[in-house]
Amino acid sequence: MSAYIIQTDRLAYAYGERQVLQNISLQVPAGSIFGFLGPNGSGKTTTIRLLLGLIQTGKQRITLFGQDINGNRLSILRRVGALIEIPTLYPHLTGQQNLEIARLARNADRDQVGKVLRMVGLTDDASLKVKGYSLGMRQRLGIALALLGDPDLLILDEPTNGLDPAGIREIRSLLIELSQEHGKTIFVSSHLLSEMEKMVTDVAIIHNGHLLFQGPIGGLYQAYQLRIGAVPNLHGHSAVTLEDIFLNLTNASI
Repeated sequence: MSAYIIQTDRLAYAYGERQVLQNISLQVPAGSIFGFLGPNGSGKTTTIRLLLGLIQTGKQRITLFGQDINGNRLSILRRVGALIEIPTLYPHLTGQQNLEIARLARNADRDQVGKVLRMVGLTDDASLKVKGYSLGMRQRLGIALALLGDPDLLILDEPTNGLDPAGIREIRSLLIELSQEHGKTIFVSSHLLSEMEKMVTDVAIIHNGHLLFQGPIGGLYQAYQLRIGAVPNLHGHSAVTLEDIFLNLTNASI
């Protein structure tokens, strides 16, 4: 099997005459937490919709697990869990009932509901109606829905949107646990750079539909330090942040 779970080859997409993506070639390593970073409107959600086969492009190749999405979408999606922005939930039903409906739709095993509730820390709240859930609880329930069927890959689009700092920390801890303890490859898009800095192993930075950088996050810091001549501290890092690097790259590309 390829070392890369997701690969795209010069991916491009346009809405009418507006070019949204141009020559995006991604390589997402197996077992990584891959941060897909960029400001709002940079093309992140369009890329995710293409990866899931929700929209289609021309001849550019998109492969997941070494298979082309165009000819193998159903078999691929059995191995993928996805959450695009705000999860679609039934507020008048309990968290457990929402999961049971989704379990039946995915034809997942009966024990999956209890398992994913434990994974996202919602076991004690499973019998409560979703209309009483906080936004953070709803996001965790959305991730639980994505985890049904025990997927190898999670694709999450802005999973911390609208959360307070405590909720953001909860989601971050959950994603790290899913990667390190459950072996999931996680592709997560966000514009919250300080948060991504705390959990991702690899990054791709996109701006105005162009890929500005891709690789291990450590390689990003090293490349930036060489570029500006920064002197590392005793731990091998300079004082620059991911936000510093991002702003430098995006300003240079305008």
